[in-house]
Amino acid sequence: MRLPIQLSKQSREPIYHQIETQIKALIASGTLAADTPLPSIRALAKDLEVSAITTRRVYQNLEQDGFTTTVQGKGTFVKAINKDVKKEIEEKAISESFKRSIQIARGYNYTDEDIKQLFKLTLQKEANDNE
Repeated sequence: MRLPIQLSKQSREPIYHQIETQIKALIASGTLAADTPLPSIRALAKDLEVSAITTRRVYQNLEQDGFTTTVQGKGTFVKAINKDVKKEIEEKAISESFKRSIQIARGYNYTDEDIKQLFKLTLQKEANDNE
């Protein structure tokens, strides 16, 4: 199984955190359902071209945070998460995306009012495109 994870070497966010955040989002969105096996540490490391130490840290953090469970000799599996955790992850991912967009807009010297207006226009365009 290959996980749809995109890493940015230019990001200030550590690689392990990028991986962890995206796996949590995959779990929260239901893309990775409860009891789904995750790739082995080595397989994920190879797929993402990172060290096994990095993926081991990710898996340890996911288990510590209650997103996965490891069965000796069988692998690491997704655990069911409650609705509150799911909502928290979704809101955090959306908020982080908004923050990046705001930083880009401010880099172009957009005011808060300009950013709000552009957001409204983008929201309207997206709604029209989905009709």
